[in-house]
Amino acid sequence: MSSSGRVVVIGSANADLVVALNRRPGPGETVMGSDLVVSPGGKGANQAVAAGRLGADVVFLGAVGEDEHGALLLDSLRGAGVDVSHVARPDRPTGNAYIMVTPDGENSIVVSPGANSAVSESDVDAARAVLADAAVMVLSLEIPLSTVDYAVARAVELGVRPVLNLSPTAELSAEVLAALNPLVVNEHEAAWLLGSDGAPEDLAARLLDVGPRSVVVTIGAKGAVVADRDGVQTVPSPRVTPVDTTGAGDAFTGALAGRLAAGEDMVEAARFAVRVAATSVTRHGAQPSYPRADEVLG
Repeated sequence: MSSSGRVVVIGSANADLVVALNRRPGPGETVMGSDLVVSPGGKGANQAVAAGRLGADVVFLGAVGEDEHGALLLDSLRGAGVDVSHVARPDRPTGNAYIMVTPDGENSIVVSPGANSAVSESDVDAARAVLADAAVMVLSLEIPLSTVDYAVARAVELGVRPVLNLSPTAELSAEVLAALNPLVVNEHEAAWLLGSDGAPEDLAARLLDVGPRSVVVTIGAKGAVVADRDGVQTVPSPRVTPVDTTGAGDAFTGALAGRLAAGEDMVEAARFAVRVAATSVTRHGAQPSYPRADEVLG
């Protein structure tokens, strides 16, 4: 593994189109909402910005269109100190996420992938030298699964630690699962992968049997559960009053990856990451809510 401490994030970049409303509409129902707010998002870009704002050395590999939403995303990434020299600009619109936020801070999201669908194996090959010098590679599943599979195989070959957030849920091969260190999921994603519900600690322990080298199950306001061959440990979150949970999981994953790349163990890294995620939910938006290191709640 590289000693550079670099994080390479391979993933999606979306413009988040956010509307606040009192309640979600039912089938066939129209509900009035607030003025539209457009902000930079997408799981990959979120994770990159979260890690970059906290001081990590981050390279983002993804794709955005030649449009105003693409410019918005590149500006946000650069503003967090992220290297965007491996962001492709295909002839497709930038991805969009349509987000409804209710007064309890919860959200519902529909994603139109756009340029994210063009992130390819050849893009991974083009960034091979950058990846070879990385400590950690972070992936999520808003880009083609074939690209994810290929990137994990290259990471294994190069001795880079693969971290994967199983969102949105999709079937992963045994080879990909066996490489992950950790697999990061929330309770719903864990239950989907296992085919049954359970207590978070039970879910984390059972997920190890599916193949990953380690597992982190995020449990919202309660924090996270870390599981590896040495055991299972719950890491509590600080108590906060949430105003918008959009992108909180990505804040966690980005912070976790940055600390792992810096050489911290999983539990230490998760302790920091839950504090970053808790800080983010006290602010509006995804990337705009991510703290710098001196703003993270104690």
